[in-house]
Amino acid sequence: MTDTPMNPMNQAMNPTEPSNANTSGMLRLFVYGTLKRGFWNHDRFCRGVLAVEDALVRGRLFETSSGIPVLQVPEEDILAVGTTDPLADVATQARVVARMSDPEPTPDRLPKKGTGAPWGPVYGELLTFDDPENRLPAIDRLEGFHPGGPCLYRRVLVSAQANGTELPVWLYVVEVTSNRRFKPLPSDKWHS
Repeated sequence: MTDTPMNPMNQAMNPTEPSNANTSGMLRLFVYGTLKRGFWNHDRFCRGVLAVEDALVRGRLFETSSGIPVLQVPEEDILAVGTTDPLADVATQARVVARMSDPEPTPDRLPKKGTGAPWGPVYGELLTFDDPENRLPAIDRLEGFHPGGPCLYRRVLVSAQANGTELPVWLYVVEVTSNRRFKPLPSDKWHS
């Protein structure tokens, strides 16, 4: 996939451009599968979202035997690990935003297409919610995320790019060392 300008539809849905604003108290969630617009879990779990924007993270995309996408990210890219407390996780996200606002430039960790790097860009959508205490527990249950217990996914905070801005987002990933069998996807974007 080539880098393309943001879809004008995204701008219409996001008149306040949340990716560029200080959204303290709001939850940013990167989705790459069934929570994206047009897929079966979006309406059920994401209705009333404040903003939907195209975004990308660094990782590797796989598919389970049942056709569900799973994402791996480099351990060194993980800024925080999710908890059972949505408001604490939003506060963690806000602290990371403040650190990222430091005037020191950060290197672009997302590899350019064709570099042969083992990690590449994975395209998805950035959802911004203003009701994390209601949304996050429901989405955690959907994803089977149980901090401290056995689960396929874990929720982590990583850096994403949206509208030319780098910002921290929560997303669901599988362990890099997972012993489960996943089929590598030849694309950097999941379609069912």
